[in-house]
Amino acid sequence: MSTYIPALDVRKLYDQFNAPMMDIDCGLKCAPHNGGIPVCCDICQAVPAVYRQEWDFLRQNTTLWHPWRGDECAAPEDPAGLLAETPEHMLLLACRGVDYCQREFRALSCRQFPFFPYITADYRFLGLAYEWEFEQTCWAISNLGIVTPAYRQQFIRTYETLFALWDEEFESYALRSSEMRKHFAAQKRRIPLLHRNGGYYLISPASERLRRVPPERLPRLWRFS
Repeated sequence: MSTYIPALDVRKLYDQFNAPMMDIDCGLKCAPHNGGIPVCCDICQAVPAVYRQEWDFLRQNTTLWHPWRGDECAAPEDPAGLLAETPEHMLLLACRGVDYCQREFRALSCRQFPFFPYITADYRFLGLAYEWEFEQTCWAISNLGIVTPAYRQQFIRTYETLFALWDEEFESYALRSSEMRKHFAAQKRRIPLLHRNGGYYLISPASERLRRVPPERLPRLWRFS
């Protein structure tokens, strides 16, 4: 059975999700420790995945992107493995690099990094959780308290729009959230959350009980001074 692919107004999605994540350029914090490239802009750290509808829009409007080949980095990667893990409704892309970035044509995966929508076990979209693989390399993850309210609101509105159109995408993030709970439970840690109500919380990965905390109580895992 083919995957359902809804029509998306990609330009509208981009326009409504364009607020800066922070009032400072956090890429200046991590880039000196990553060969001069912000972690979020380094396809050798994370290959951007885009919806097929996004690729249709991007290739018609910019030369910034091309399909990922696996040979863009100093250490080439066999694309077969990563491509096999990529959902049918998505494609892997590579950009021309941070020096050529066109902010109006950033993919949704660029705009949301390092966050993803957190979905509870009983299928509620609570807010923003982060990609835990980047805890020690992404400076923003250790400074969640300065994520702008506008960014948080736009993130939530954008994914509410997508989830209303696309049950499968909601399910994919529910699965990702479940993986996060298992990871944090194994480490006996609570999950930091930027709640949709504007607050900051720590979530028990076992019970999903929420504990509201001031932002300065959120974990700081940045491994560089």
